[in-house]
Order: sequence, then structure tokens, then C-alpha cells
Amino acid sequence: MFKLKIFISIIIFSFLLIGTSSIKNKTRELEKKINILTIAHANKERTLSEVQLDYHYLTSPSMIEMKIEHLGLKKYLHMEHSKIFLSMENFINIQNKQAMQKTLDEKKIQKK
Repeated sequence: MFKLKIFISIIIFSFLLIGTSSIKNKTRELEKKINILTIAHANKERTLSEVQLDYHYLTSPSMIEMKIEHLGLKKYLHMEHSKIFLSMENFINIQNKQAMQKTLDEKKIQKK
């Protein structure tokens, strides 16, 4: 009876010991992956902020005027508002219409 209790307690202890070590290893692996993803995310955020800063600097009206003066473009024309796209969908729709018109024109030419 006494040996059975010791045997059962040793089995339970061994099971819990092995289970704890495997859980610790899995947790350590997850922490490493989280650290890698956190570093990658921080790098992307830093890159995004730098790109936004560059964009705002380079597209500011004063910088554009300086570039025009530097290049000596005397016939600088402002872009019409109708050529400025408010969303990517508008641009894609116009591109599709132009492509369809081009194919129709090509078919008319082939029929002649």
C-alpha cells in the first residue's frame, strides 16, 4: 500500500515536471517571436514616419516653388483640378475606361 502511494506520487510529480518544462519552452519561443515582431513593427513605424515627413517636406508649396525656380521652368502650368484623383478607385475606373476605348478603337481599325 505504501509503495503504491509513493509510486503514484512519483508518476504525478514526473508528469507535472515534464509538463511545466514543456510549457516554459513554448512560452520562451512565443516571447522570442513577439520580440521579433515588436522590433519589426517599430522599424516599420519609424520608416513610415520618415516617409511621411519626406512626403510633406517635398510636396510643400514652398519646396515646389524652389524646385521650379532652380530648374528654370518658365512655362510652369498648374494642374487642373479635374486631373487630380480623390481616390484610387477613380483612377482605376478612368484607366479601365481608357483601356476599353483603346480596344474598341483597335477593333475598328482592324475591321477597316
